[in-house]
Amino acid sequence: MGLGAARKTALVTGAAGFLGSHLVDRLLDEGYEVVGIDNLMTGDLGNLERAGRDPHFHFQMGDVREPIHVYAELVFNFACPASPIHYQSDPYATLTTSVMGALRLVEMARGRRCTIVHASTSEVYGDPTVHPQPESYWGNVNPIGERSCYDEGKRCAETLLNDARRAWGVDVRIARIFNTYGPRMAFDDGRVVSNFIVQALRGKPLTLFGDGKQTRSFCFVKDLVEGILALARPEPIEGPVNLGNPEEFTIRELAEEVLRLLNSDLDIIHAPLPADDPRQRKPDITRARELLNFAPRIGLRDGLRATVADFQARLAERSAKGR
Repeated sequence: MGLGAARKTALVTGAAGFLGSHLVDRLLDEGYEVVGIDNLMTGDLGNLERAGRDPHFHFQMGDVREPIHVYAELVFNFACPASPIHYQSDPYATLTTSVMGALRLVEMARGRRCTIVHASTSEVYGDPTVHPQPESYWGNVNPIGERSCYDEGKRCAETLLNDARRAWGVDVRIARIFNTYGPRMAFDDGRVVSNFIVQALRGKPLTLFGDGKQTRSFCFVKDLVEGILALARPEPIEGPVNLGNPEEFTIRELAEEVLRLLNSDLDIIHAPLPADDPRQRKPDITRARELLNFAPRIGLRDGLRATVADFQARLAERSAKGR
């Protein structure tokens, strides 16, 4: 095992989601006994097909807002809708999942030798006035906007977990995750990478919100999971750590790269920019490099190529089933 000499138990909440399922697979590869919890609000059991064939994986249907009756030495909290379409469709569930989920994990961890790795988000920085965004930046967030159920829910969860560390010595690690993409992304999650790929594969024009000059940094899921595992290793780490790829692209550049990969001449059309959509987003990963030796290795073109292939295979499967 890479993380310990004996088989230990890891709990992954949000296990059937895009990121959670990749993390489950990686933990099984590391030799963990893995318990996955998900209420399938946005998760998909199909994402756990590989894990389901492993006798060391155990799935429980459950909601992190309810008491958790699992003992694990290592807990990864990935339970929360993470795309605008999903988290805005039920803002109450989004906010309570972030806050109550963190509370339930603290209740479980108090008095036990347990490490909690919490999936926070770059959305805690809002529409940033500092670029790139270091962990020391407090953010520029609208607390009552359409996105605030997610932004403020994640900010509150960070507060709660850090207070638990200060008050009771709970071992908490916080990952502020920037835009991540790769195989298993949902077809209808509204994220820019999946939107462009699905539109292009279906022969539809690519929808560009605003003028397309807003920027993002895109991290391939394999790189992100390695950063998450590094954050979980034994040495205590206080304070949040940015995880993402610092290469910055405009949204228009992303659209053009997708079209190049597919050798497509589809049109790009424009739509109004959603409320509170950040103009710039790029992680300062100095802290992750120093503490975790974290360095994304997979460039955008290679990552997109693997993601496109995954979407092509799943669309073909859907077509064969007449869906």
